[in-house]
Amino acid sequence: MNKESIQYKLRILSSAAKYDVSCVSSGSSRKSKSSYIGNTAISGICHSFTPDGRCISLLKILLTNNCIYNCLYCANKSTNDIERAMFTPDEIALLTIEFYKRNYIEGLFLSSGVYKNADYTMELLIKSLHILRNQYKFNGYIHVKTIPGASKELITKLGLLSDRMSVNIELPSYDSLKLLAPQKTKQNILTPMNYISQVLKSKYYKNKFVPAGQSTQIIVGASFDTDYRIINLSQGLYDKLNLKRVFYSAYVSVNKSPHLPSLITPPLLREHRLYQADWLIRVYGFDAQELLSESDQFFDLDLDPKVQWALRNMDEFPMEINKVSFEELLRIPGIGKTSAIKILKARRVHNLYYEDLKCLGAVLKRAKYFITCNGKYSGETKFDCGLIREKLLPKKSLSLVEKENFEQLSFFSSLPSISSNSGQL
Repeated sequence: MNKESIQYKLRILSSAAKYDVSCVSSGSSRKSKSSYIGNTAISGICHSFTPDGRCISLLKILLTNNCIYNCLYCANKSTNDIERAMFTPDEIALLTIEFYKRNYIEGLFLSSGVYKNADYTMELLIKSLHILRNQYKFNGYIHVKTIPGASKELITKLGLLSDRMSVNIELPSYDSLKLLAPQKTKQNILTPMNYISQVLKSKYYKNKFVPAGQSTQIIVGASFDTDYRIINLSQGLYDKLNLKRVFYSAYVSVNKSPHLPSLITPPLLREHRLYQADWLIRVYGFDAQELLSESDQFFDLDLDPKVQWALRNMDEFPMEINKVSFEELLRIPGIGKTSAIKILKARRVHNLYYEDLKCLGAVLKRAKYFITCNGKYSGETKFDCGLIREKLLPKKSLSLVEKENFEQLSFFSSLPSISSNSGQL
């Protein structure tokens, strides 16, 4: 295959992009415009997910996998002997619009290795989006990764062309960054994140600069950082920088190094527990310090974080379902936000009994051990932490999920053909 062909580049750069995570709806609300193609307002971005949690509904590609950095954990590090490729801005715009017209994708997820330097790479990303927005009149969803160390002027230009921007933290501590990615600095990562946050708070670019906000990604398992450190970092990012999402990516062992852990399979279940804890912080009002502590720094792989918290705080249970507040309902394992709202509405009319809760969406196999209904406890065992834990443990340990064969999927099982002359797929 001709190394200059789009098919060749697409095979290399779509595969190289699979380690970036963005499994989330767009969060954008830009409506359709006359003479423009696409919109993000009616249904947003619809996603399909691979078994490893990666989103495949966006055209997820790298501008290039040529990178000046030599991060030990990265498949595209500069010293790796791999196939290298680079799209031109015109090719990125053409691919996106042709795939969109054929209903293959709903939007674009664009990232890149650092080619030459941060600003040079950013200028190529900006040119790609400028062609897509202005020449092809594409009005759909675009998520773009900002290059750490780029200038504020270029970040502003890129932000005005995209819906969401990300600056990947990747490693959750200074020590792990120094060990595994010594060419990167904490300042180069946090400075653009702070700048994006400040611009979003200002009214000058309201609803024009990254309307879907900013996010970041943390790699789970590449370093020896604990869940406690990771979840506290996430809490700080939400509180201080008003991030929309923190994504967690189970480390895939692609390189050999004495500084990297020896993992047979990616820690997918650990990644899942972090996502559950992240949801408790963002939606249920929990604090990271409640979920883990200095003496208990990892989530239980057999029980979800809310159950783990409840078992450590048995003095707050059982809760009387007919009396507790909305915030207290959200802390009961097996009761989510939707079912809590239904419970509040239903009990205005009459007292609720155990049998009523299933109709209201509560997951009774967990909730029954932590509640009473009209003073009656319906758990299948005594109200004891150890006994309840035994009842809640899965019959077949969820840790077996970690032992399943893992395959990192590519975006395409087969590539459609595209003519470089006609621009037709």
